[in-house]
Amino acid sequence: MKETHHIDKVFDRINYAGKTVSGREFEACTFTNCDFSDSNFSGNEFLDCRFENCNLSMMQLAQTGLKDVRFAHCKMLGIDFSACSEFLFEVAFDTCILDFTSYFKRKLRKTSFKDCSIKEANFTQSDLTGAAFVHCDLTRTIFQQTILEKADFRSSSHYAFDPEANRIKKAKFSLTGVVGLLDKYDIIIE
Repeated sequence: MKETHHIDKVFDRINYAGKTVSGREFEACTFTNCDFSDSNFSGNEFLDCRFENCNLSMMQLAQTGLKDVRFAHCKMLGIDFSACSEFLFEVAFDTCILDFTSYFKRKLRKTSFKDCSIKEANFTQSDLTGAAFVHCDLTRTIFQQTILEKADFRSSSHYAFDPEANRIKKAKFSLTGVVGLLDKYDIIIE
């Protein structure tokens, strides 16, 4: 009989690329140097877990619970976080590649994105109140009808969005980054 509830375990160098795993609960577990690329982890629960140096690119997470899950030095291309369970959804990212990810309508209040590449991601209709984008590259990332109140973009670069199509009250920007808020006007600033 396979074990379905894993508590305080370390999974090191596990290769589940292209495989399907469902109906499992992981609590206070650490995943290091694992390959979960192109895998289907839909219908699982992760509580107080940490992923370090893992490849999770194109991982499917439909109805998966991510509750206080930390990702560090992970490659996470193309993940659709909007498919995850909304209940107690809480994540943080440190030095991750999050290009082509989607957070459509996802509540990400006070979420930390530190030293991440978040190129061509989609935050449409997300709630990023108080989120911190620290030294992130946001090239061609979409913010549309997004709540960005009190979000911190001061050290990040290449963001461009319409202040009139997003809620940005008390958001923080660097002087050089303000240019990205004027992008829609197609003006030249020297």
